[in-house]
Amino acid sequence: MIKTMTELSREIGEVWKRLFDHRPFLNGEIKFMLKEFEEKRGDREVENLFAILEKLTDIKDTQVDKIKRSGEALPILSEKLDQVLQQCEEVEKTYIEFQKQTELKRIENRVKREKEWDQFIDDMNFKCKRIDNAFEEKEEELRDLYADLNHKLNIANN
Repeated sequence: MIKTMTELSREIGEVWKRLFDHRPFLNGEIKFMLKEFEEKRGDREVENLFAILEKLTDIKDTQVDKIKRSGEALPILSEKLDQVLQQCEEVEKTYIEFQKQTELKRIENRVKREKEWDQFIDDMNFKCKRIDNAFEEKEEELRDLYADLNHKLNIANN
């Protein structure tokens, strides 16, 4: 019994380790990440930062004057931009007006279709009533005919 309790406690301990002790897995993941960043990437990020710093310095030294000269053309660009904005507003107004007209036309068409549908339903109801009436008339005629034939047949048999 003692031996089985020892084995049982050892097995429970192993199950607990597998379920709740994540150190071996985490250690492997940490080693993989370190290897990934240290060996594979090397100093690529630092080299990229130095390249960006170099480009920024070059831009600062050579392009500032060019930007200043371009800034002198700003009033002309501003005027052109105002014209373009005005044209955009006109297009937007035209579009909004077109949308309103389209919506009104859509509403008119919907009302027209509803009227046509109501007329169609009324026509169909009227035709169904006519057919029902014609059927009832024929049924009445046939009843009278068979009643008359039945009456004649009864007279002939007596």
